[in-house]
Formats: sequence, structure tokens, C-alpha cells
Amino acid sequence: MATYPGKDIEREASCASCVACDQASLTAAEAAAAAWEGPAARIVAVEPESPADDAGFTPGCYLTTVDGEPLRDIIDWRWLAADDVICVGYIDLDGEAGEVELEREPGERWGFEFDGVLFDSVKLCRNACVFCFMRQLPDGVRPSLVLRDDDFRLSFLSGTFVTLTNLKPEDEARIIEQRISPLRVSLHASEPELRRRMIGKHAAHGLAALDRLLAAGIEAHAQIVLMPGVNDGEALRETLEWAWERPGINGVGIVPLGFTKHQTALHESFTTPEAARGVIDVIAPFQQRARAERGTPWVFAADEFYVNAFGAATPAHIPPASDYGDYDMFEDGIGIVRSYVDEFEEVCENGLAARAAEALAARNLTARYIVGEAMQPFLDAMIANSPLAGRLVPLTVRNDYFGGNVNVTGLLTAQDIAPAIRKESGRNQASSEEEGNSTIVEQGADARCSDRASSADGIEGATRREVNSPDAFDTSEDCLSESEYRAAVPGGTRQLFLLPSVIFNDNGVTLDDMTVQDIENAAGASVSVVSCNPCDYLPEIIKLAQDEP
Repeated sequence: MATYPGKDIEREASCASCVACDQASLTAAEAAAAAWEGPAARIVAVEPESPADDAGFTPGCYLTTVDGEPLRDIIDWRWLAADDVICVGYIDLDGEAGEVELEREPGERWGFEFDGVLFDSVKLCRNACVFCFMRQLPDGVRPSLVLRDDDFRLSFLSGTFVTLTNLKPEDEARIIEQRISPLRVSLHASEPELRRRMIGKHAAHGLAALDRLLAAGIEAHAQIVLMPGVNDGEALRETLEWAWERPGINGVGIVPLGFTKHQTALHESFTTPEAARGVIDVIAPFQQRARAERGTPWVFAADEFYVNAFGAATPAHIPPASDYGDYDMFEDGIGIVRSYVDEFEEVCENGLAARAAEALAARNLTARYIVGEAMQPFLDAMIANSPLAGRLVPLTVRNDYFGGNVNVTGLLTAQDIAPAIRKESGRNQASSEEEGNSTIVEQGADARCSDRASSADGIEGATRREVNSPDAFDTSEDCLSESEYRAAVPGGTRQLFLLPSVIFNDNGVTLDDMTVQDIENAAGASVSVVSCNPCDYLPEIIKLAQDEP
């Protein structure tokens, strides 16, 4: 799944328009911005001694125009505010509208920081994709997870994929004028009728729009969600030939169909070695031609195909790092395994892995790193043949929350993680009644401790006893003590449970809205949040081990 710009998606999902909000709860500026006929960009910070500061702007004010042109998003701002003298429309803290001229030195920043990157509404999807993951989510998830955006601006700014089926003539003109390129485009199939069956009645509109944009010099990265018996095999070959004939398509990423248990139409993907290798074989001739003619493989199979095809031998079969270039398809699951394998080999060679093992051994600790089932086939073997053997032990968690073939670490939820930790820590020896009452807690159920590990500034690098800040979390006597939390395995080795930061969003909650503290309460054990890559998480593990009594 792509990484969505949190502020914009959360805002769109929680409140379609501030006009619908309780006016009594709005500030004067917010009420005026809600009533404004056009978009308004909320200012959240002003750089000291900048032109914005000199003009008297403060957080909470809004910008509405630049030189009379509406300010729809951050792209407009960068485009319209490129000169060194501009006239901006504004709404001040009192709700009064006006205009002021700003001037800066060449190369100087204007000094504004805005709330998000979109200042109007998110452009929504109007397709009926048979494979849509958002339509497969369980009931009761937070609204932002099921908001189906199809916004070309987020494609450019944040790497989300768009179908272009909702593109209006004025949108096309703007993309061309402002050179909003490259875009990430959901292709799926080039044959018109097949594409219509896959994404709906507007499929032809999106394909025609793509051709017009390519003809105007706009570049694109294409994605194909591959469905067994639908757009694979000969259909995939035809789609790749179609894309190859358009030099503006810089590359094509192929990802396997993902499905959950919360639907009844989809049951099969490329999970068997034979099916996965079949896809790798189809794209091989295209990669060979692309390397010879363009110096790049051009078409990439998602890591899942290689893991499903080769299992524990994946590191020997995954393409080399040179194939992935700058890893610009990383968020689509393309290149993650290669990057991880290379980093793991690096830390073994430079001694970092050995130092981490020594730090854990010195405190009689075993680090239990939480991963999804997608990592298990090769990660266990890599660690077993490294200095970390016996000290870094992956804790593989099955994704029962989503079910289906969902097995990547980033889609794990607390409802699966907490019971797995509880079982490993021996807490399941409690009575069935006690276990039933404590396996899962509501977010913030322990009001005294629930915010101890949650921050709107993001959770990456945060730990229960923060690596960078020992005082980051509440350690009041109302919360369980470290000695109560730290679990031990038979034989006396204590376990250090580690959660990859990718499990949490920028607000520090999981996909099922649980905080670190919620997970600790449900698991009955202390957990720490660390980075996702060996070069980053091993130093964090060393610090955690050294801080242990």
C-alpha cells in the first residue's frame, strides 16, 4: 500500500467541509476560512525574521491567493510564489480578509509552513476496481482507511497511484502547464474491455488521458495489480508491450493481488512457487530488452513474487541493488528485500551485528523482533547464519485481523501482535477468565498511561524507555513497572520485544487504533519501537540493552 499524506487524508475523512462543523467551536479565522468561496491554506508555523514574519503572519492565519490566483495546494504555492515579489490574499486571526505584498531576497524562503499539502478537497475515486483493497477492510476501521483518493496531486507529491479516470480538461491543462511530473498511474491492463472489467466504466477515459499527458511530455511510473487468470499471462505481455511503446512510461511495477477475509469474491493470488515463478518468467524477456536498450530493467516484480517463488533462498534470487536504482518503487514492495538483505550483510561485515549480540548477551537479553509472515522464509535463515544467532530472534505474527493473503509487516495490527507477545512471554498461563478480560483493550482504556508512547510528531524511533529521551513516557506508579513488564523465557533469558515503526502511523497508532501503551497492556509485557532497517535498528537495540538493569 502506498503511504498516504496523513494530514490531508485524515482531515478529508473526518470532516468533508468545515462549514458543517459546529460554528461555535471554530476560531474567527477558521469560521472565515470555512465561509471563504475558494480554498484557504492554514498556516501552522512562521519562520522567525522571514518575510512572512515581517508581514505579521502568525500560526492560525490563512493564505487564500497569490497574485489573485487561488491557492489550491502546495504545488500552486511553489508555482505562484516563485518570484521574489508577490501579493498574497489572507485571512487573519480576527477573521478579516485582506491582501499584502511580500518581498524577499533571492533564494530566501518566504517562511510559511502550511497544514498539509492540499488546501481544498481530496479528489476521490469513481472507479469500481474488482481488487480494491479499501473495499475489503473490516467494519469499524477509522474513516481515513476507507477514503478512496484518486488525486493526481498526491500522486506527484506523495507517490500514490491514480487511474486518471476522474481527470477533467482543466486538470490536464494544469498538469501540463505546471509540469506536474512524473505521475504514478494505475495501468493494470491495456486492452480496453479487460481494463473496463477490472476498474469500471471510466477505464477508457483514464487511458486516453494518460496518452494525452505522455504526448505532452509528462512522464509516468505505471503499476499493474496482477490477478490470476485475469490480466496475467498473455494479457500481461500485451500490457507491457503497450507500455514499452510509450517512452514516457519510465517503469512498470507489478504487484500481486492482495485480498482479505472480509470479502467473498477473491481467494487466489500468486502464492505458490510455480505461480510466482511464472510471473517472473513472463517479465524476464522485457527486462533483458530494457537493459540492452535503456540501461534499466524497466519492469519490476514485487518482492512477494520472489519470496513466494524461492522461500528461504530468496536472497540468492532477488535482483541486485543496481536493478532498483534509487528504489523509487520501495513503497510498492519493490526492492525492500534487496535493501534489507544488503544492509544485513553490511552490519555483519562491519561488526555492528556482533556488537549488538554482545550487548544483548551482557544483559542476558533476547531481542524478539516482530515481523509478518512475508519475512519469515528468509529472515530466520539469515539470522541463524550471523553473529546475531540466538540473540535476535524474529517473532513471526500471522495477520488474522485482515486474513486472506495479507502477510507483510506493515499491515500487522495490535490485535494480532499483543496475543503473540503474550504467548511468547508466558502470560497465557493466566486463567481463561483473566485472559479474556485482558487480551485486547480499547485505545486509551488505561487513561492514566495511554498517551505515554503516543505523539503527533510521529513514533519512529520511540521506545517505552525512549532511545533518544529517557523521559519521553510517563513512568508514574500508576503504570506497570519495568520489572512487572519484562518477560523471561525458560532458562532465565529476558526478552526484549521490538515493534518496527512501520506498524504505526504518524499519530502513533496501529491500523486498529492501538497505541504502544495499549499493546503493552494487552500483551502484559514491555515493548519498544525501533526502526525497520538493520543499520538503524541494531544501534537502537544496543542502546536499549545498555539501558537495561
